[in-house]
Formats: sequence, structure tokens, C-alpha cells
Amino acid sequence: MLNTLLLDMGMAIMGAGIGAGLVALGAGLGIGRIGGSAMEAIARQPEATNKIQTAMIIASALIEGVALFGVVVCLLISFKG
Repeated sequence: MLNTLLLDMGMAIMGAGIGAGLVALGAGLGIGRIGGSAMEAIARQPEATNKIQTAMIIASALIEGVALFGVVVCLLISFKG
């Protein structure tokens, strides 16, 4: 009984750690793609810099919000036991 409980807690903590890592990796890749695409767009059309920057900042903030939510969920899972 105790072994099963400890195994379940260990698996939950390991899953939460892997999940948090995947969330951070996904957020980094998403923001990197947004930044790269925005720089390419600004290089092609410099007169649209303000509109591109605004859209880039909003999209980055949304990605960071989702990443923060994912990390909080992973922390809740790891502290559940």
C-alpha cells in the first residue's frame, strides 16, 4: 500500500517536471518564431514596424500567459501528494 502511494507520488512529480519542461520549451519556440518572423517582416516592410511590433508583443504576451498557466498546473500536480 505504502509502496504504491510513493510510486504514484513519484510518477506525479516526474510527470509534472516533464510537463513544465515541455511548456517552457514550447513557449520558447513560439516566442522565437514570432520574433524571427517579425524581424523578417520589418526588414521587408519597414513602414509597418509599429503594427508588426504591436502584434508581436500581444502574441508573445498570450504565449507567456499560456506557458504560465501550464507551469502552474504542473506545480499543482506535483504538490498534490
